[in-house]
Amino acid sequence: MSMETTPRWALPLLLAGQAQKELFHNEALVRIDALLHGRAESADLVSPPAAPVIGRCWIVAAGATGAWSGEEGKIACWSEGGWRFIAPQAGAWLVIMDRGHELRHDGVEWRDAPVRADGLYLNEEKVIGPRQGAIADPAGGAVIDVEARNTLLAVLDALRGHGLIYS
Repeated sequence: MSMETTPRWALPLLLAGQAQKELFHNEALVRIDALLHGRAESADLVSPPAAPVIGRCWIVAAGATGAWSGEEGKIACWSEGGWRFIAPQAGAWLVIMDRGHELRHDGVEWRDAPVRADGLYLNEEKVIGPRQGAIADPAGGAVIDVEARNTLLAVLDALRGHGLIYS
């Protein structure tokens, strides 16, 4: 571990007798601001936006170009001093605005969170979809067997529609 930065996020530490301590302190604050309750605009851009807003962040996509070249997978934040790149750590998560859900870093790569607007995913497979209509109460039917079969078919259709059982 360097005695000049913190072990996890490489935030610059102030040192005794250090000149211009405010620069190091401000750099640490910029990084903390980017990571605390993290939010990124997108994780799918390969080149920096033309007119980034100060304080906005992105996860640099594979095949990055321009100022982002060689920074794939890092968190890119625009500041008054230009681009700041932060290497993610295992357990880091950011809400991705254009996806509407979180990405979490597993120590190797960014992964979509299991809870998304369109359902619940396990191992990238959707297992629960959006809520569907209620199953109607049994009614009618000349024979109880026909009514029971129709009700069971409705239950099975609903479970399949929610992704809880295979079709």
